[in-house]
Amino acid sequence: MEHRLVRAVEEALGWDGPAPLGSEFARGSISDREVVERLLTPSRLLDMVMRRSLASPQFRLFKGGEELHPDAYLNRQVTPRGQAIPIADMRRVGSLLREGATLVLDQSNVFDPTMEVACRAMQWWSREHVQANVYLTTNDASGFDLHWDDHDVLIVQLAGEKQWEVRGASRPVPMFRDAERNSTPSEEIVWTGTMRTGDVMHIPRGYWHAATRVGRGGGHSTHVTFGFAKRTAVSWLTWLADWSRQEEVFRHDLDRWGSPDEQQDQRLALTAAASQLIDARGPAEFLRLREQEAPPGRHVPFLDIFGPLEAVACVSEFPPVITQDGQTVDVVAAGKKLTFAAKALPGLRLLLSGHPVRLDEAGPLVGAEVEALAKILVEEELCASVTPELFSGYTGLATSAGF
Repeated sequence: MEHRLVRAVEEALGWDGPAPLGSEFARGSISDREVVERLLTPSRLLDMVMRRSLASPQFRLFKGGEELHPDAYLNRQVTPRGQAIPIADMRRVGSLLREGATLVLDQSNVFDPTMEVACRAMQWWSREHVQANVYLTTNDASGFDLHWDDHDVLIVQLAGEKQWEVRGASRPVPMFRDAERNSTPSEEIVWTGTMRTGDVMHIPRGYWHAATRVGRGGGHSTHVTFGFAKRTAVSWLTWLADWSRQEEVFRHDLDRWGSPDEQQDQRLALTAAASQLIDARGPAEFLRLREQEAPPGRHVPFLDIFGPLEAVACVSEFPPVITQDGQTVDVVAAGKKLTFAAKALPGLRLLLSGHPVRLDEAGPLVGAEVEALAKILVEEELCASVTPELFSGYTGLATSAGF
């Protein structure tokens, strides 16, 4: 999927692909400012908050560096049947922001089609799961104290400005669930400065960082953090443990009461079986299957009672694998393998490009069978019907495929 944000981030950081993710700190500025404003504005963020039922910890507010109790900014609207639905009290939210506060909305891609499409484009680019968290800070409010994230992040400054301090890691590649605590910040200062509209920053996992508007007076800052949950060797070993259940030797009880020779025999048998399992299912196999077996993204189901299928877009979490073998073509994605006649290849490449495809315009390009192909892909949930709302997420950022 070609997406203006991905291209803009690569150009800003001087990258040629996603390989540098997690390797070192990087910073730059997006020259294509239309991309930045198109992603999200502060008013769109507040509108998103107003129109949805939100709850902590996905939606949070901070003041004076401390997280506020949800009662300070949430109401529980009670329905006639006594059901309490949490919604943002926009009057209180507005008052807090006027005084100076930080608003956080995690996983904005769940609510906003533009962020949804941007995250899917980032996933296809990086081959990692991505989520977009948005931060709005007003006046001279402080941000979070020095902390580190257990995932790599790309930060795009959407509006306003904010002061940052970035330090190196005090423990190499720390994890959320780890063998040791990682609570002492590094003394190595990598960068301090101001992020302004259009600036981009990459902070690898484990790097300490803090952001604030203290001393800035009036004004605001809005930035989005794209978090990349990359897999580690621990993830691979956990996956191997699941595969071990297929082998009888691993399902036996560990011999607690046998003789030393019997216990040694079991240890040797387990070691040999574990070695065979490691050889048979290496890290590359783990990553390949993880991509191909990931379920499709959330999407509006197609119901023909509302009208015919007019446009589709691929909604698999990662790019489908398309391979031709003689007279057939296999498509592997979203935990499924579909086989088509070889003549379907042009249509499949178009429909699974990641871009929205209007079927009436696609027919003259790849053949009349494109509509039948689209219906199959929608039924199998590799593609979804492009509703007006979903189409808005592509507008100005990702063009229609082939047009």
